[in-house]
Amino acid sequence: MKPLFSKGPSPIARLLVLSVLSLTVAGIFIYTDWFASLKNQATDVAAPFYWVSDIPAKVEDWADNRVMSRSRLQQENESLRTELLIHKRKLQQMASLAAENVRLRQLLNSAEMIEDRVIIAELIGVSPDPLVHKVIVNRGSNHGVYIGQPLLDANGLMGQVVQVGALSSQVLLITDTTHALPVQINRTGVRLIAEGLGRLDELALRYVPNTTDIEVGDLLVSSGLGQRFPAGYPVAEVVEVQRDPGKAFATVMAKPKAELNRSRHVLLVFDMPPSEGL
Repeated sequence: MKPLFSKGPSPIARLLVLSVLSLTVAGIFIYTDWFASLKNQATDVAAPFYWVSDIPAKVEDWADNRVMSRSRLQQENESLRTELLIHKRKLQQMASLAAENVRLRQLLNSAEMIEDRVIIAELIGVSPDPLVHKVIVNRGSNHGVYIGQPLLDANGLMGQVVQVGALSSQVLLITDTTHALPVQINRTGVRLIAEGLGRLDELALRYVPNTTDIEVGDLLVSSGLGQRFPAGYPVAEVVEVQRDPGKAFATVMAKPKAELNRSRHVLLVFDMPPSEGL
C-alpha cells in the first residue's frame, strides 16, 4: 500500500510560501500599529549595539578635533600675540606723538612769550664724543642762522651756535667744559658766572663769595652781559650751596632748566638782525 504523500512540498513551493508570509508580516509591521510595542522594544534593544558600533568613529572624531583644536588654538594664540604687538607699537607711536604735541605746544607758548624773532629747529645729531657737549640742528645760513645765536627749549637756555652750514648748524651746550655763561640771581640780581662741567645735569658757579645772598631753589637767568645771550632767559636752578668758613668762596651747583638730554624741538632766537651776526 502506497502512502498518500510520498514526499513533502517542493523547494519552490516552500520558497513561495515563505515569501508570501514574509511580505505579509512586513506589510503588517510597516503599515499597521499591531507591532508598535514590538518596534519600540526592538529599538531599545538595538540602541546599545548602534552606540557600541559607533565608538570607534567617535574616538576618531574626538582625536581629530583635539588635534585640530590644539593647532587652531596655537594659531589663534600666535595671531593674537602678533596683533597685540602691533597694537602696542601703535600705542607707543600715539604716546610719542602725544608727548611731542605737548612739547611743541610748550615750545610755541615759549615763543609767544619771547619778544625777539625766533624760528623752530629740530635736533638731528649729537656729538659722539661724551666729553664734547654739542648738537646739530636742521637750520643753517639759508634760514638766517648765525654764529653766537642762542638756542632754547621750552624750559630754558640750551647753548649757542658755534658753526653754521647752509642747511644745518652746530650748537655748543651750556654744560660743555669750555662754555661759560654770565648769569644773575633772579631774586637778588647778583651777577655770577655759570660754567659747564661736562655733565648734562649740572653747572658750577665759580667764585661765589661766602657772603653772597644765594639759596637753594634760586633761579639763575642770563644777564645779557656776555654779548651773546639776551637778558632774562632761564638758565638753571641752584641745587647746592656749601659755605666753608676756611675758604673765601662757596661751592654752588645748579641744574640747567633746559632738558638738554630730552628736547628735540628747539628755538633759535634772533636777538639782533641776522646780518649783524654773520
